[in-house]
Amino acid sequence: MNSQLTLKKALFTLLFLVMGAAVFAQGTGKISGTVSDKKTGETLIGVSVKLAGTTKGVGTDVDGKYVLPGLTEGKHTIEISYVGYATKRITDVEVKSGVTTSLNVVMEEASSQTLKQVVITANFKQESVNSLYAQQKNSSVISDGISSDQIKKSPDKNTSEALRRVSGATIQDNKFVVVRGLSDRYNTATLDNSTLPSTEPNRKAFSFDIVPSNLVDKITISKTATPDLPADFAGGAVQITTKDIPDDNFISFGVGYGYNSQSTFKDFLATSKNALNYLGFDDGSKQLADNFPSRNKILSGLTPARNVGALKSLPNDFTINNNSALPSQNYQFSMGRVKHFKDDSRFGALVSLTYRNSQNIGEDVKRAFYVYDYNDNQYKFSTNLGALANFAYSFGKNKISFKNIYNKNYDDNYTERTGINQGSTTINRFYAYDVMQKSLFKSTLEGEHQVGGKNSKLKWSTSFSNVTNDQPNQLKINYAKALASQNDPSVLYQANITSLGKENTRLFSKLNENIYAGDVNYSTPVKLFNASSTFKAGLGSQYRERTFNARFIGAELHSNDADEMQRIRALPVNQIFSPSLIQSGVYKLNEIGSDVDSYDANSFTNYGYAMLDQKFGEKFRAVYGVRVENYNVQLSNVKKTYVDDTQLDVLPSVNLTYSLTAKSNLRASYYRTLARPEFRELTLSSYYDYELLANQSGNPNLKRTLIDNADLRYEIYPGAGEILSVSAFYKNFNNAIESYRYDVLSTPDISYFNTAKAYSYGVEFEIRKNLGFMGGGQFLKNTTAYANVSLVKSKIKNPEDQNYIDKTRPMVGQSPYVINAGLQHTELNNKLSLNVLYNRIGRRIIQASGITFPSTWEAPRDVIDFQAGYKVIKSRGEIKLNVGDILNQRNTIYFDYNKNKKYETNAGGDETIMSYKPGTNISLSFSYSF
Repeated sequence: MNSQLTLKKALFTLLFLVMGAAVFAQGTGKISGTVSDKKTGETLIGVSVKLAGTTKGVGTDVDGKYVLPGLTEGKHTIEISYVGYATKRITDVEVKSGVTTSLNVVMEEASSQTLKQVVITANFKQESVNSLYAQQKNSSVISDGISSDQIKKSPDKNTSEALRRVSGATIQDNKFVVVRGLSDRYNTATLDNSTLPSTEPNRKAFSFDIVPSNLVDKITISKTATPDLPADFAGGAVQITTKDIPDDNFISFGVGYGYNSQSTFKDFLATSKNALNYLGFDDGSKQLADNFPSRNKILSGLTPARNVGALKSLPNDFTINNNSALPSQNYQFSMGRVKHFKDDSRFGALVSLTYRNSQNIGEDVKRAFYVYDYNDNQYKFSTNLGALANFAYSFGKNKISFKNIYNKNYDDNYTERTGINQGSTTINRFYAYDVMQKSLFKSTLEGEHQVGGKNSKLKWSTSFSNVTNDQPNQLKINYAKALASQNDPSVLYQANITSLGKENTRLFSKLNENIYAGDVNYSTPVKLFNASSTFKAGLGSQYRERTFNARFIGAELHSNDADEMQRIRALPVNQIFSPSLIQSGVYKLNEIGSDVDSYDANSFTNYGYAMLDQKFGEKFRAVYGVRVENYNVQLSNVKKTYVDDTQLDVLPSVNLTYSLTAKSNLRASYYRTLARPEFRELTLSSYYDYELLANQSGNPNLKRTLIDNADLRYEIYPGAGEILSVSAFYKNFNNAIESYRYDVLSTPDISYFNTAKAYSYGVEFEIRKNLGFMGGGQFLKNTTAYANVSLVKSKIKNPEDQNYIDKTRPMVGQSPYVINAGLQHTELNNKLSLNVLYNRIGRRIIQASGITFPSTWEAPRDVIDFQAGYKVIKSRGEIKLNVGDILNQRNTIYFDYNKNKKYETNAGGDETIMSYKPGTNISLSFSYSF
């Protein structure tokens, strides 16, 4: 009975929401937009926007935004006026019931008292084009980006996929951004003007796949620096802006299912899952018990009873189930609400929930190099749960925003490896059970206020972020027998459980990081040389604190009975640690590692900057200033603090823009930036990576990198939304941080070093053009082609402390070329959209050379994506068919032994570090908004 009442309440609530949406749809329409300065692109506060010939009007808020509600259907004339600017009248602005018409306006400064009396008249279409031109031309830096409209017309479900479309940007591991061929350490990211933390424990990288693309207003990659941008980048500063106050009330949902040609409906091997795992959480069953003995107690020796009790408390269920891999699932729900008050103030809320689940198989992953000839089958169960909640209140010339994002990721990986190790002359069967739980929470409170008269603004923000990364009960176990007995079934595989090493222990690790940040920024218009300019200054701080704990625990088999030892070692993984065997006392709990495996770290950054956005006449603009950063980092273990470093850096920058014509710019810039080593890169701790077949460790002696950058760019905007640009850049690195492989031992060690000098230079080309100029009628007018190409060269000198194979080489992660291209076409009055997208990157170094082996390279591959979208139900719903990675070419990492810059495995050719096919992804989704 209670469940029936609950269901009825839910249905009545849903009916109420639908009726509310329907009532709104039957009412009047709105006009909304942003008013900005034509020359600088700065938004203007307090601009009067009204219905011509009436007193019905509103003023723009502190963001330069306005909403003019309660307008009847039909065409209207809008009048915009502001002190010091020529009044503008926009005709033929069409309003429809229940629809918000977007009208962005650019204002021109009055040059004399006479001009102040002149009214500039334009129609709706002309002003829309003018606004887009102004937005494209007025960036103070060299930048590229993608708008929410472009994202909607692509197959991209999250921000990482959308970033692939930006000139000079590529994506690693489907989530980490690489800009201008520079690895993730040389890039930074902000979300709504607040720096994003690293989501990875071992590198400076943000996992962009956790931000849903449907909530993104725009993405901009700034490739040159101004003093108000974070200083720790050389490739690009990725700025993501999400929506806050919606123009209308809405509720939208989306559902999608996907098929992967390598995985879906094939045999999927995995441990048992519970309901919490499907939601992205662990039920605690894989964690160490609260009363589990400490490392010191284990090493001091446990009583037999305590030894058995501790071993029994470990998670010991390693049973593998064989099921059919389900299609990937993707669900989204978003709701926006806005309340208008009589004094033109507004309160808005935007809430979104996303859920993704996939079951992917890495079939026939080859690792054939050096003494290894392995073949892996990998099974990855992945769940991602995300939430976004943005609230904003705009009142008078003030705005307060409270923005929150949360993401929880649960990856359960199971690997089966078979093959030969010539070094030990054994044939092996290796199994790895690996669960990774990651979470990110970020909360930002920010305010924006007009101070005094004119367009002076005070902005402030404070934020808190929490990042967790847990690896509970990672088990690695290898069964082997002599290679000479490979074809003898009477000789059984024996598990390596008689002694412990990091390659065959259980790893329990926990990472928790808190980040506290705050800043205040002030900008005000000033008059210099009879031209309007803007002065801006700011102060800020960020404090990071991290705790990382790792324990390497294992059960060692001890018995005086050799036959019993062989019998137990031949048992399968799901039986070898059975309760009865543990109870018999044949296992001894042991722990390896040392005090350096766990660490505490913190950093404190304080900065200040001052800059001037200055205009010289009608065409020349200079944005210049200086940023000063003071940075302290400390790392310690239980015994001592082994890193305590403080650096004060002065970072100047200048960006020059000359408007050759109304549709073209010439830009030049110089700026100094830096890159700091991450906590993990400074630590003494080490762990074994079974996929890399190597240990990973840090270097406490790493120094921060200083980078001097120079850029030149010419850009033309031939039509609305079109661009043709060519750029050149040069970067000089002092103490560049690079990863390398120390490979004189049987198990290599991957670590980091500084190199005194390195440089990178390149050119970029970008074009986006409507094909209507070619003729062909309406078909080509509805088709847009775009392409961007980056050609990059870098050179780095390896240190001389070791006899490295490569004396000089390209930088790690840098591609010599990046190609993105696509065709976008619409039909049936924009109801049908078709998109074909292409991406290719040149080969790049994944690990720098060691003493025994050369550098490892990732081979190029061609990626072609296709999307078809069709709008239904009065364009409120949309069906999308996405086909990703149609060619499904192998992803290969290799040793280029013959140095011909190609991947070849014929006689005398290259060796394969790793090679696999990711599979073609086919998905069908439906979204609806009301």
